[in-house]
Amino acid sequence: MKITINGLMKLGVAFAGVMLAASFVVVSVRARSSADDFDAAGTYKAKCFACHGAKAEKKWDSTHPEDQMVQSILNGKKAEKPPNMPAFADKGIDSGQAKALIAYMKSIM
Repeated sequence: MKITINGLMKLGVAFAGVMLAASFVVVSVRARSSADDFDAAGTYKAKCFACHGAKAEKKWDSTHPEDQMVQSILNGKKAEKPPNMPAFADKGIDSGQAKALIAYMKSIM
């Protein structure tokens, strides 16, 4: 069997392409499973209930645009009166999980 430099290069490029495609699939699956496996109700009860209440009735306006609410969850927000909204991105919450929290809060109103 004769192996040429050109053949090895083609094989290397093909292998790199397969590895790149596989990495996109892994990242996509992890991002999806992160939001799917997230316990929005449990997180709300553990981290949000004290300030926002049992029915998400305090210090929250469900009419704000979702992107604005996501940014408030991820980056925090200064309130008129303390306590301020902490930045939950620092605590491991991502944008998909923030959206799940918003959906949960709307569901209990």
